Amino acid sequence: MTAFAPQKKNFDCRSLAGLLFILSLAALAAAWAFELIGGYKPCPLCLMQRYAYYFALPAALGAVALLSKSKNHLALVLLGLSALAYLINAGLGVYHSGVEWHLWAGPTDCSGTGGALATEAGSLLQSLSDIRVVRCDEAPWRLFGLSFAGYNVLISLGLAGLAILAAGTLRRSTYH
Repeated sequence: MTAFAPQKKNFDCRSLAGLLFILSLAALAAAWAFELIGGYKPCPLCLMQRYAYYFALPAALGAVALLSKSKNHLALVLLGLSALAYLINAGLGVYHSGVEWHLWAGPTDCSGTGGALATEAGSLLQSLSDIRVVRCDEAPWRLFGLSFAGYNVLISLGLAGLAILAAGTLRRSTYH
């Protein structure tokens, strides 16, 4: 029966990496849904917080594929990097939450983008009046006191924990 233990642990690691992929995709899809359906426009810090998801999605999928081919060392690297990306993202979410609570100043580009301005004076004034600034220091939505940035902290920490769990399970099955 012990001959089947490494294969089972590999399956467990694949399941955890697959869950990491699914939950990462769900979190990113929720952000897009709030944006597209709910009408919430992301600020520059919100968009930055999506980078970890953009990295971890293919990394988790790659880990699943590598585990299927028993390339455990490379899968371990991808899971470790995913955990690191999510931990950094949680830190960015804490920073963004602090900006929203006015605990510290945000970046200067948090005034949003104005798009291309017209060169004629009348058109310039019209263009300036049409600009809708998306500010990083104003939370457009809160639930139980947490904004999108605050929930991103919790989600990122959870996903980092899942990636660490998958990597730890894989490491124990590969090196012991």
